Amino acid sequence: MGRAPTVAIAHDYLTQRGGAERVVLSLMRAFPGAPVHTTLYDPEGTYPEFADADVRTSPINRLGALRHDHRLALPLLAPASSRMHIDADVVVASSSGWAHGFSTSGRTVVYCHNPARWLYQTDEYLGGPAWRSPLGPPVLALRPLLRRWDRRAADRVDTYLANSRVVQQRIAATYGRQAELLPPPHGMDASAEQETVPELAGWEPGYALVVSRLLPYKNVDAVIEAVRGTGRRLVVVGHGPEEARLRATLPDHVQLLGGLSDAQLRWVYSRAGVLVAASHEDFGLAPLEAAAFGVPAAALRGGGFLETVIEGSTGLFFDRPTPDDIAATLALSDRHDWDADTMRRRAEEFGEARFIDRIRAIALGETDG
Repeated sequence: MGRAPTVAIAHDYLTQRGGAERVVLSLMRAFPGAPVHTTLYDPEGTYPEFADADVRTSPINRLGALRHDHRLALPLLAPASSRMHIDADVVVASSSGWAHGFSTSGRTVVYCHNPARWLYQTDEYLGGPAWRSPLGPPVLALRPLLRRWDRRAADRVDTYLANSRVVQQRIAATYGRQAELLPPPHGMDASAEQETVPELAGWEPGYALVVSRLLPYKNVDAVIEAVRGTGRRLVVVGHGPEEARLRATLPDHVQLLGGLSDAQLRWVYSRAGVLVAASHEDFGLAPLEAAAFGVPAAALRGGGFLETVIEGSTGLFFDRPTPDDIAATLALSDRHDWDADTMRRRAEEFGEARFIDRIRAIALGETDG
């Protein structure tokens, strides 16, 4: 019997908490003991479970400012990624634009969350025309060079996997590659322990909830405007560059929370009345997390939400991420007769065991797919 292939995990940067980082945690459970290679690692900014992993970083990780804001590292990430060499038979890369460029002498399997949004969907990523954003000029100046680097990196990949049909189509259009569709696990165990959030003391269950990074294209500001002046309670969980601007005008019935533990996030989900998902997403993860707790979603009709929200059964759609459209859909949700068990069953369809079985089969060559 031959030896089992050695496996390593790669990820763009471990500096934040989000769906992509949860996928890396699932990969760690799929491949116990596999080292995790990344350009930047901020233990305080990401999930605490990474403290138990063998995390290996690039030299730019020594620059503290970059660990706290990976956007500052944009001019350095391509060369830093190119110099990341991984000694393994198989590298499983969780990538939104950089980890697919790490080099290895073995096979590379890329789990693609999206081709680099700042290169191919620049205006959407920056929240409007690039020339209006402080980041726009440097991004536009670097874009031709980075697109060439990105395409060369993609050409070296052995196997592409897509987290949604939208991303599957973008991989074909951007790289000319076919990718198997493998939805990510939602990662929320509704039966696990919960911890109260002091900031919500006195808040009765039934509030609207947003769980999102605070970036322009997430449209969190539109959700806040949808409830402004209505008295509807809203909880926003997330960090990001938009945080200071959003906090400056928060009404009293809106709470913006960051740095919650998973136990606290479970508590927040369990007491919500509806999840609001107004962003342009490649995979609609948050509605599945909410569904695990029997909570419906009011979601933007587009992108990955079309793959995870069943209209009328686990959520309702609005056609534009505008305050009026969001408010109208919330009003409809209030009157809808939701069945919590139906929503929980939908979340179970995206469980972690299915994801782990398939990613192991692909990475270890136990498949013809």
